[in-house]
Amino acid sequence: MPAFVDTTVKDIDARLRELQDEVSRLEAARSALTGGRRRPGRPRGATARTASTSGRTTRARTGRRASTGPRTRPTRRGGNTRATQAIELVRKQPGITIPELAKAMKIQPNYLYRVLPRLASEGQVKRDGQGWHPAS
Repeated sequence: MPAFVDTTVKDIDARLRELQDEVSRLEAARSALTGGRRRPGRPRGATARTASTSGRTTRARTGRRASTGPRTRPTRRGGNTRATQAIELVRKQPGITIPELAKAMKIQPNYLYRVLPRLASEGQVKRDGQGWHPAS
């Protein structure tokens, strides 16, 4: 009986490795098709449960390296972020359009079409026609 269990566990482990390889290939294909955008689901770097050969459950790592220092999260909107850059350009050139902002910032305009309306709702900039102006 123990030989049957060992064989079955080895078969399951082999199948899990095959499925992990397939998941990696499918994620690479999805990334190539979507330009790297991720959809809702398990976040990158999340761990998955896998069974070990000893019968106990362990956590499998999915692409993250262990850090040696304390873990800190980068804060948003600190220092020189793109939103801050956009606000500064709007202050320097009232009436500037999103394509002009994107060119000055050397980025694609699609980011700014999302960020500037948010800045407007926060009261930092306002829109007048196609141009953007400082709110104050």
